[in-house]
Amino acid sequence: MDIKVAIVEDNSDIRQALEQIIQMCNGMELVCSCENGEDALVKLPIYEPKVVLTDINLGGITGIEVVREIKPQFPEMLFMMCTVYEEDEKIFEALKAGASGYIIKKTRPSQLLEAIKELNEGGAPMSSQIARKVVMAFQPKPIVADGLVDLLTRRELEILEMLASGLVYKEIADKLSISAETVRKHVYNVYGKLHVSNRVEAVNKYFGR
Repeated sequence: MDIKVAIVEDNSDIRQALEQIIQMCNGMELVCSCENGEDALVKLPIYEPKVVLTDINLGGITGIEVVREIKPQFPEMLFMMCTVYEEDEKIFEALKAGASGYIIKKTRPSQLLEAIKELNEGGAPMSSQIARKVVMAFQPKPIVADGLVDLLTRRELEILEMLASGLVYKEIADKLSISAETVRKHVYNVYGKLHVSNRVEAVNKYFGR
């Protein structure tokens, strides 16, 4: 039996691209496509898809609110968030609402289809970037070495914490909405204040080693 799939996406270009991906896949049937959250609240109970691909920000009612509203009524309906957002708060809010999967929009079509199949078979597919955030959220936070809080500015301490978690300059820049060059300048200031010359030495200081 084909997997019945629904799409909830307010960007018409992305929605049409997702529609084509589903329609061209043997073993899947696109039962409805919704252009916003309000539309989804009407159509999903009618068409009862098995898997719902939904964006988070939909302009009005969010994708998370759609999950929160529909999931209790249709426990068998599986929701996979398909979004550009990787913020920890959004991830856990979506999962708490009842989403079973979470992938980012730059996922290749083949991976998207595999994620739908995995979800249908009882799995909980997540993009690698999302899975890493989930795993890190359950790891114990390091205790900041004595004196660092007073020695470094809040932004410098924030960047040092991200360095300690393994992020590179570009990833830190994206998270903080600043340029990679600004991150680099902050890192050099941190190195100077800690009297270290590289990331490893700075991270060791962060952990108090």
